[in-house]
Amino acid sequence: MTMTSIKRAAAILGAGLCTAALAAPAVAIPPEHAGPPGQDGELPPGLAEQDTLRSWAPDDLRIGTAAAGGGHHGNQDYPEPFPNDAEFRDFLAAQFSSLTPENQMKWDALRPDADTFDFAAADEVLAFAADNGQHVRGHALMWHSQNPAWLEEGDFTAEELREILRTHIHTVVDRYAGQVQQWDVANEIFDDNAELRMQDNIWLRELGPQIIADVFHWAHEADPDALLFFNDYNVEGTNEKADAYYDLIQDLLAEGVPVHGFGIQGHLGLMYGFDGRLQENLERFDALGLQTAITEMDVRGYVDDEGRLSPELLEQQADWYSQGLQACLNVTGCTSFTVWGVLDEHSWVPATFEGQGGALLLEGDYERKPAFCAVQQTLVQTNPGGPARWNNHPALAECRTVLG
Repeated sequence: MTMTSIKRAAAILGAGLCTAALAAPAVAIPPEHAGPPGQDGELPPGLAEQDTLRSWAPDDLRIGTAAAGGGHHGNQDYPEPFPNDAEFRDFLAAQFSSLTPENQMKWDALRPDADTFDFAAADEVLAFAADNGQHVRGHALMWHSQNPAWLEEGDFTAEELREILRTHIHTVVDRYAGQVQQWDVANEIFDDNAELRMQDNIWLRELGPQIIADVFHWAHEADPDALLFFNDYNVEGTNEKADAYYDLIQDLLAEGVPVHGFGIQGHLGLMYGFDGRLQENLERFDALGLQTAITEMDVRGYVDDEGRLSPELLEQQADWYSQGLQACLNVTGCTSFTVWGVLDEHSWVPATFEGQGGALLLEGDYERKPAFCAVQQTLVQTNPGGPARWNNHPALAECRTVLG
């Protein structure tokens, strides 16, 4: 056990065995989304909330998912999940203690034109989270993708662009001050060669690298209590791209820029291998005094004609989810672990990577995959007496069966 995991275990013990391990979320858990049914088809009293991911997470860790809506969902043959699917929302409320608006806070959703903010979809997610005792990760304030055409194709001076960005950040962050705990302020600013996106990021191209510090200052002005993050993919290990963030953040901190966190998205492909340096990478950002988070984890693979992974890939996928979560649990400052969706059919992966899918924790009619149960098992075993609880607790019977 590492020193960081010892500290986390000590914190749990200090809170008391029963409250740390079995405290139920302050929401009603629909029986169909938790646990083994009793003889009448419903869970025995008190067990439903103990078959949820959020009930077994340590007090200092938020288990999150994406509130599926906007973006690629508009081109699918199902209704947009979050606003239209009550069963989906029930599952979010039951299982997760943190939500990230998947697309509802991106520029193309919030800014239909230069003079208008459309907060309807984002407001719905924030209200839902408040009703269900969930934290919110705001996503994303500055990004090179999913910007509206009026912005990307507009004939703006540098000063006009700067004012557009400043006004956007002040308006959005101020509106949700006290409601959004973490913001992805600068999203994916480095390319796969660890170079700043000076061409395809309109803000960097037109305003220069100094805009990075500015956006953090502006967000902090609008909500001094929010934690402000960098966020990117392919930064799981101590690789060149992660090094670029590490160096940049050190420089910004030295200049007094309010950077509070580093988010590792965790979009993984089973065909590429798992980077075993994830915990080491989290620890070095933690040592800078930052909070860290796994912000968008999914694990895709090649699927069959029905869009499903083979049994072998399902087992490998479960192991990778467990490893990713355990790395976060082992680092004191890793306070949020988010999977990028719930059902495989809602994932962005099939629409982006031909022949690939099966990236999330459940499939079909909320059928638990080994990945879901591996995440649950990993959380349960962080609690005092965790192995015994996993082997014997009646609320965990379904996942014990799934994992065999």
